[in-house]
Amino acid sequence: MLTIALSTASVHAAEVNVFTARHYSSDVELYAKFTKQTGIKVNVISGDAKALEKRIVTEGTRSQADVFIDVDAGNLGAAQRKGIFQKVSSPLLIEKIPAYLRTDYWYGISKRARIIFYNPEKISETIAKQLNYEDLASANYKGKIVIRSSSSTYNKSWVASLIENNGIEQTSKWAKALVENMARAPEGNDRDQILAVAAGKADIAIANSYYLSLMLSGQKGPEQQAAAKKVKLVFPNQNNRGTHMNISGAGVTAYAPNKEHAIRFIEFLLSTEAQQHIVNTSFEYPIIDQVMPNTIMAAFGTSFKQDTTSVATYYNNQAQALAIMKKAGWR
Repeated sequence: MLTIALSTASVHAAEVNVFTARHYSSDVELYAKFTKQTGIKVNVISGDAKALEKRIVTEGTRSQADVFIDVDAGNLGAAQRKGIFQKVSSPLLIEKIPAYLRTDYWYGISKRARIIFYNPEKISETIAKQLNYEDLASANYKGKIVIRSSSSTYNKSWVASLIENNGIEQTSKWAKALVENMARAPEGNDRDQILAVAAGKADIAIANSYYLSLMLSGQKGPEQQAAAKKVKLVFPNQNNRGTHMNISGAGVTAYAPNKEHAIRFIEFLLSTEAQQHIVNTSFEYPIIDQVMPNTIMAAFGTSFKQDTTSVATYYNNQAQALAIMKKAGWR
């Protein structure tokens, strides 16, 4: 965790105080580029999203936070509900960010797809390319699917999007059938699901797109790199609404002491330079069309159909999503 203490004397200087739940050290390098361009110093306070939220809410009008960044649209919606953000009017952000990836309070700065990874020795590419999320409930996949716990914020937002598209009743039936198709009780993170498929413990895993690239890059060691080469991925629902997308997002805090610098900072994150840095270091997808995905991700396709369901609905449906998963026996 990178934490920089803030002093009262620093407020209103040429600086911006960024509270972030992103855990990429490369983000600090990106913020240095912002400082070089603008002369505005970036003070980074990183940590668990809930801890950062609690600090901002507790400090209230005394908070020195200018920007809050989180890695899930549902979490951003929850932060908004707690009064952490203020409305921001930025023609540049409205122009660059599609409406479904932003609100008046927070803005997407990168995208991640929640996709299907499969064992090509067990499932043919022809079948895989036709898969929809809804197909994971099919009896054809009984005992063949691995996924992390229902408490995962990524799963809560994913199921929340299914509720938005398919309704509560249908999603409830789907969740129950998915649990029956699990090869094991949920455990581990997204990479653990991909590793399980590579090891032959399951045929299908559901995980965020960038995890495979992280493994293929060698950053997680030669064993995980070798395992990643044994699986393939597919972007679900290409024959209808498209693949589920989530975001990392940022907003200006309610009592930001450096509001104008905060807006300028978020606008910078949507610049071509910043977007290219993000996709090249964290393997996420860019928000703006002018930037291509990292070469590792681009090898899997750059023009897949993406679900344009508003990410603002994820928080609205998350409580119901978790209730559905728990009732289905999804641990």
